[in-house]
Amino acid sequence: MARIAVVHERWTEQGGSENVARALVETWPGSRLHVAFADPRTVPDELRDRIVVTELDAVHRALGRRSHAPLLPLAPAAWRRHRPEPGADAVLISHHAAAISAAPTWAGSAPVIAYVHSPARWAWAPELRSGERFGPVGGLALAALAARTRAVERAAVPHLDVVLANSTAVADRIERWWGVAARVVPPPVDIERFTPDGAGTGDYFLVAGRLVPYRRVDLAIRAAQRAGVRLVVAGDGRHGAALRRLAGDETVFLGRVSDADMVRLQREAIATVMPGEEDFGIVPVEAMAAGTPVLARAAGGALDTVVPGLSGLHVPDADDEPFVAALAAAMHALRPADFDPAALRAHAERFSVDAFRDRMRAIVAEAVR
Repeated sequence: MARIAVVHERWTEQGGSENVARALVETWPGSRLHVAFADPRTVPDELRDRIVVTELDAVHRALGRRSHAPLLPLAPAAWRRHRPEPGADAVLISHHAAAISAAPTWAGSAPVIAYVHSPARWAWAPELRSGERFGPVGGLALAALAARTRAVERAAVPHLDVVLANSTAVADRIERWWGVAARVVPPPVDIERFTPDGAGTGDYFLVAGRLVPYRRVDLAIRAAQRAGVRLVVAGDGRHGAALRRLAGDETVFLGRVSDADMVRLQREAIATVMPGEEDFGIVPVEAMAAGTPVLARAAGGALDTVVPGLSGLHVPDADDEPFVAALAAAMHALRPADFDPAALRAHAERFSVDAFRDRMRAIVAEAVR
C-alpha cells in the first residue's frame, strides 16, 4: 500500500474539512497528518499519535489555544519551513486557507495532490463574505492580507501535480482564480447514521449548522415569518444572538444538539433549508440520507447535490428580498409526499465515505504509477 502524507490546515475543531482529512488518513492506515497547529482537546483519539505539527504550534500553545485567527497570516511561512516527510509516495493537501503553501517544499519528493475545499474565498471574492462587517481599519488590513493570500496561492499552483475540487462551483473558482482545471471529487459524508424511517412526520423546516453570517440563516428566518411556518434552528455560533433578535415566535433555537437528536431532527423535518451559498454543503446530503428533501439556494455545492424534483428544490439565487419571497413560496408549497424517501437515500449514497475513499484511491494510484 502507498505511503501517504496528508497535509491539513489546522485541527482546532471538527468540521467538514476535518472530515476530509480524517477520511484520507483512515484510507491509508500508515499515513501521517501534518497540521500547522492543533488543539489536543479537539483531536480524535485515533489520530493523536499520527499528527505532526509545524513550528506554529508552539505559538498557538503559548497563546493558550484560545484563538487561531491571529496565527493565520503566519501559516504560509510555517508551511514553507516545515520539513517534508521522507519516503512518502504521495502528498495530499487539504486546502482552504494556507495549507497549499506546503506544496513548493514537498514538490519533487513525491506527487502533490491538492484537495481544495475552496481557494481562500474571502481573499478572492468579497461578495462571498455575506453578512460580514468590518470597520475602515479592519477593511484595509483585510484587503492587504487578501492580496498576500492570493499571491501565496498563485505561487503554489505550479507545484501541484493534481488539483481536486469538492464541487463544480469550486472547480469553476479554481479555473477562474488559479488558471488551472480541477477534477470534482465530492467530500465524504457520514450517511450511515441516518435512515429514512418516518421521514417528514414533523411540522417544521430545519436549518442546521454553525450560525455564522455567510450561511444566511437570517433569510430562512424571514422566509418562515412570511410563509407562516415553523422553523427549527439547530446549532450555535457567533451570529446566534443577532438571529435570535430577528426571529419571531415561529422560530425555535435549539443550540448545539447531540448526534442522535440531529438524526431525528433531519428525519422528521418537512425539509431542510440551505439559504446561503456553500462550497459543498454536508447538511443537505445528511438530510437526503434521512429521506428529507432540501430547499437550497441555486448556487455553490447545492447545484451538485440537490436535484430538483428528486432530492429537493432550488430557490433561485437572488438578492435578499426576492430570495426571501421565493423561499417563503417554496416553504408554503412543498409537500413531503412529493418526494420518495428511498430515492433520496439512494441519491445520498453517491456522497458516502466509501465512495470518497474509492475515488481517492484511484486518483492516488494513477498519480504514483
